[in-house]
Amino acid sequence: MKTVVCWVARLWSIASIGVVLLFIFGEGMHRIRPSEWLLFLFFPAGISVGMILAWWKNRLGGVITVTSLIAFYAIHFAIARTFPHGWAFLVFSLPGFLFLVEWRLEKPRADDWR
Repeated sequence: MKTVVCWVARLWSIASIGVVLLFIFGEGMHRIRPSEWLLFLFFPAGISVGMILAWWKNRLGGVITVTSLIAFYAIHFAIARTFPHGWAFLVFSLPGFLFLVEWRLEKPRADDWR
């Protein structure tokens, strides 16, 4: 079970980061308004860094991914007074949750932040 969760999380993270990169390079960075840079820091930058790190340290990377997603939603709500519409942000970030599931399926170790 752990192996299945591990590989689904890894493959999904590659797909998520790939699609995000296609959006960034396809749309270009010139369309980001100054008020959106803080949002960009958490999504897609924070979730991507978290998913990449999770390949080696699944708990830490998963926490970074999920925390970045929560921060993105909180900042978006603070700026726009509404949450982002649609399910895409959650789908792109789902590997972070899967990396945390993978970590919980592992045997307990002395290095609990693996």
